[in-house]
Amino acid sequence: MTLRGEELLRPFLLHVLPKGFMRVRHFGFLANRCRAKRLVAIRGALAAPPPAPARAKTEPATYAGHPCPTCRKGHLRVCAHLAPVRRDPGGNARR
Repeated sequence: MTLRGEELLRPFLLHVLPKGFMRVRHFGFLANRCRAKRLVAIRGALAAPPPAPARAKTEPATYAGHPCPTCRKGHLRVCAHLAPVRRDPGGNARR
């Protein structure tokens, strides 16, 4: 099949908005403001089972630090923070 350039670009350009217009992304039957009500209606129309109940949130896990790379039993602790080496605009490191 051979297409002219205009015929090739036409379907693509149907999605381009004129200057000054803004694309509306969040509207329709699954928009945020009506999503919960619509999903219940959609599931009912499809005779789909209700969604599984959300799991109860537990306490957030505490971070004990990185494991020791040698024994993998202990944890590494931060004992000092090193400042980064800054370079001057000429590329030479300050001393």
